[in-house]
Order: sequence, then structure tokens, then C-alpha cells
Amino acid sequence: MLRSPITNGSLNVGVISIVWGVVALLWTALAFLPFLGWGNWFMIPFAFVGALIGFVGMMVSGADQPSRGKTGLTINVAAIAIGVLRLSLGGGIF
Repeated sequence: MLRSPITNGSLNVGVISIVWGVVALLWTALAFLPFLGWGNWFMIPFAFVGALIGFVGMMVSGADQPSRGKTGLTINVAAIAIGVLRLSLGGGIF
């Protein structure tokens, strides 16, 4: 029987979302530098896609691994919240 790459195979969606969220948080940290706040305009949609991947990972994972998708979703939502806060403090540009 073939294993599904979405839930049990090597391409675990929850892990992909976690990695995506870590990249988004690193991008957010870089955008905290002065005059690089505009990078959040690109990071927020990037993290939104990661949050969608995490949500899908939560829905398709079995009862043994629901926390990976949830963790990825949480990391990406945190990156979005930090990015929005940074944009509001910098006037949307800085």
C-alpha cells in the first residue's frame, strides 16, 4: 500500500509549515532594521501562505501528529502579527 506524501510520507505538511514560519520570522527580524520595514509587505503574504499550509497540515494529519500543523500555523500567524505591528509603527514604509 502506498503512503500518502501529505500525511505520513517524507513531505509532512506540518513540517513544511514550521520551516516556512521560521523563514517568515527571520524575514521579519531583518525587516526590523531601519529603512527595511517595506520588506514586511512581502513577508505578510508569504507568512499567510505558510499559515494556510499549516491549517491544511492540521486538517489532514492523523491523530498522532496534529501538533505540527498547529505549530506551523501559530508561527506564521505570529510572524503576520509582528509584521503588521512593525508596519503600523513605521507608517507602512520604514
